[in-house]
Amino acid sequence: MSETLAASETPAVKPLGPMLTLPVHEALLEARDAGVASITCSMDLGRSTSTVTVGPSEWVWNGRAFPYAEVCKDRTIYYWDDDSFQPAARFSNSLIKLVPTEWGAPTFEIDGIKMLPTAHVSPYADAERKVGLIQPSGKVILDTCGGLGYFAAWCLKGGALRVDSYEKNPDVIWLRSLNPWSPQADERLTLTQGDISEKIAKIPRESVDAILHDPPRFGIAGELYSQEFYVQLARVLKVNGRLFHYTGAPNRLTSKRDVPNEVATRLRRAGFSTVLNGDGVLATRMR
Repeated sequence: MSETLAASETPAVKPLGPMLTLPVHEALLEARDAGVASITCSMDLGRSTSTVTVGPSEWVWNGRAFPYAEVCKDRTIYYWDDDSFQPAARFSNSLIKLVPTEWGAPTFEIDGIKMLPTAHVSPYADAERKVGLIQPSGKVILDTCGGLGYFAAWCLKGGALRVDSYEKNPDVIWLRSLNPWSPQADERLTLTQGDISEKIAKIPRESVDAILHDPPRFGIAGELYSQEFYVQLARVLKVNGRLFHYTGAPNRLTSKRDVPNEVATRLRRAGFSTVLNGDGVLATRMR
C-alpha cells in the first residue's frame, strides 16, 4: 500500500494543543504549589517559549485552559487529544513512540530501540550535518526512509528544489504529524507512505540529483542494504550525484561485522565511489 500525502491532504498538521514532558509538567506543578501566577516554558518541545498562567486546577496557554495531566512519565511525550493528555505512542506490530531528548527535538523508538542518534548531539543538528554533505541547494532529492522528517526539513532549509520522501510505517507518519520539529508537506515536499525497496522501481532513471538513505538497522530491513537495492539507487541518481547512507556501527564488537565497509563495498559494485564519513558512507555515482 502506498499513499502520497500532498499538502492539501497530509496528516502532518501540527497539533493545536500543547506537548507535555515530565520536566515541563513538574515545573507547572511546582509553580502551582508555590502560588506562582505564571511561568515561561516551552509547549512545543523546545521550538519556542511562551507564558503559561498557572491556577489551582488548570493552567492556561494561548488563551485556552488545560488540566494537569493525570499521569506524566519520564521518557514520554504527551499530546492533547481534545479531551486529555495522551502519550505519543502506538502499538500495532511494534511499540513506537516519540521520546524527548535534552536537545528539544525528539527521537523515536521502535520496541525500545532508538532510531536517531541522541547521545552526543541533537538528532535535528545531526541531520543538518548529514544533509550538508549532499549540498541540497537547487536539487531534487530522494529521501528514502523519511522518519520524523529531519533530513527533509534541512533539505528545504538548504534550498532544495524538491524532496520526495518515503516512509513505510504509518505509525511513524502519525508520530511525525504530532512532532513540532517535523516539516509539513507542501509544494516542495511530498511524503509517500510506502516501502522504498518496492517503490524505487517506478522512479525514472537519473531523475534525482542526490539521495539520503537512513534505513533501519540491517537486522530489521536487510533489503535496504542489498546489492539489488544499491543498483536501483545508482539507476535513479544522476551521474556525479551524491548519496549519504547512514549505517551506524551495529554489533561491531559482538559480531565482528563491519557494516560501513560492507555497505561501501556493495555501493562500489553498483557504480559509486565511496568514502566513510562519520556514522555513514558518502558516495558519488560514477557511471
